[in-house]
Amino acid sequence: MYKILHPWVKEWFDNEFEDFTPSQKQAIVDIHKRNNVLVSSPTGSGKTLTAFLSVISELTSLAEKKELEDKVYCIYISPLKALDNDIEKNLEEPLKKIEEIAIKKWSNLQKNS
Repeated sequence: MYKILHPWVKEWFDNEFEDFTPSQKQAIVDIHKRNNVLVSSPTGSGKTLTAFLSVISELTSLAEKKELEDKVYCIYISPLKALDNDIEKNLEEPLKKIEEIAIKKWSNLQKNS
């Protein structure tokens, strides 16, 4: 499962977590294969990140190749009460940190060119 993630996403994940949660282990590969997935597990068990991790990885790969289009790539349904916290914690923060990793990697590449 780990090998399907973009290197910048892997680096971010390694910096933030020790291992994948059970829901992540069961669903990330299917999501990566673009299968529809329903994840049902207790609050705080990593459902939102399970849903977003493969999508973030795919979007990062597309952006790096300059193939990212202005379109919908994922539909995520969450209980409204949890949505704000989930989005902040599991989408905005990872994207910000992955962007920082990408900028650092690109800067290093340009220095060495």
